[in-house]
Amino acid sequence: MPNPFDWRTVLLARHAQHVVLVHFPIALFLAGVGFDLMARGKRAVLMAGAAFLNLSAAAAMTVPTVATGLLAWRFALEGAGLKGTLLWHLVAASAAVLLVVASWWIHWRNRAESTCLPRYRFAVELLGVVLIAVTAHLGGFLTGVNV
Repeated sequence: MPNPFDWRTVLLARHAQHVVLVHFPIALFLAGVGFDLMARGKRAVLMAGAAFLNLSAAAAMTVPTVATGLLAWRFALEGAGLKGTLLWHLVAASAAVLLVVASWWIHWRNRAESTCLPRYRFAVELLGVVLIAVTAHLGGFLTGVNV
């Protein structure tokens, strides 16, 4: 049994980094969408600020998450061909990342120009939530959690 306190066990596990990191952008994006929905109803400036900060952190965390996902595909799955569940996971993840970054950009542009947020942002955010759920579901099958 490997030592749980050995740094090599933690950092060099076959694909553990992606499995751990993926939770950060998911949670930050969901919290950002929740704060954005709460800010809409009450016109609360603090809620809108919390939404922007969560969406910013979620967009930033997509970079290491995608990088470790590609590394997991290369090393843990030994560069297996992109077909079936792995292909659908990659497609859904790519679309989800685009929607997370688009949601952040909509909020960032609003803060830079001091304008009202467009209503279509809710559609972008909710589609992002759905795609994240689909991506997570497919990822569970790849890791063996949903088997």
